[in-house]
Amino acid sequence: MFRPLLAAVTVATVGLTGLSTAQAAPASVAAPTAVQAPGADFTGIAGLSNCSGSLVRFAESQPSDPALILTNGHCLESGMPAPNRVIVNQASSRTFRLYKSEVRPTRAGTVRANRVLYATMTKTDVALYRLTETYAAIQSRLPGVNPLTLAKSAPANGAGMAVISGYWERIYTCSVQATIPELREDGWVMKNSIKYRQPGCETIGGTSGSPIVSTSTGEVIGVNNTGNEDGGRCTLNNPCEVDANGNITVDQGAAYGQQTWWFYTCLTASRTIDLNKAGCQLAK
Repeated sequence: MFRPLLAAVTVATVGLTGLSTAQAAPASVAAPTAVQAPGADFTGIAGLSNCSGSLVRFAESQPSDPALILTNGHCLESGMPAPNRVIVNQASSRTFRLYKSEVRPTRAGTVRANRVLYATMTKTDVALYRLTETYAAIQSRLPGVNPLTLAKSAPANGAGMAVISGYWERIYTCSVQATIPELREDGWVMKNSIKYRQPGCETIGGTSGSPIVSTSTGEVIGVNNTGNEDGGRCTLNNPCEVDANGNITVDQGAAYGQQTWWFYTCLTASRTIDLNKAGCQLAK
């Protein structure tokens, strides 16, 4: 089930389903902090109007780079992208609230996007927003706000993880149960989805877009996005698992996230996304 929170219904009635130019930084400013969070605080967490998200950086990011927000493709303000649709460099003026790097959720302030750099619900379910401010500017204006670093590789089975929701200001902890070769939901197909070992990560509406944070490295290893609500087979709100041999399995109550390390395969030396780069694994 794609899990934003529907704006048209109240929290009391919602179910699990939800469908400026960057400032230059002084050369002397240190690189954004690569926080080694234990997966149990609100480092880098963002809240959206209908979903969750995170303030993220690449391992190579510099303080003068425009900052980035990661969430799900299905959380876009323009609506869920159709199967096989990829959105690149689309104007945006979306606002996000950010949290301080503390165990208790403490709101620090807001930031605004000027572009959706990349978004899709094909192969993965991601949206990457570019903000109007640099990492250095945000850290200067909002003390205690630190970005999370995107991991460069997929998580191993059994790895400790936390799903941290800025919408609900809540942390779920569990571990990676398995990597699912293919996850089908209605017309969407996602590859190498991260399945959560339960109990602990029974995510709900509004947790869409939450970062999946490694509890050992503090890096973002994926983005939370869906789960099987009713036990249905490959339908909306009821994704099904497809193994390497094409066998279909339904696991009612299972929750899943999507890969984010693929961004690195398309990253240029100037830290932009180039879908034509050799070896780029993002959907085009």
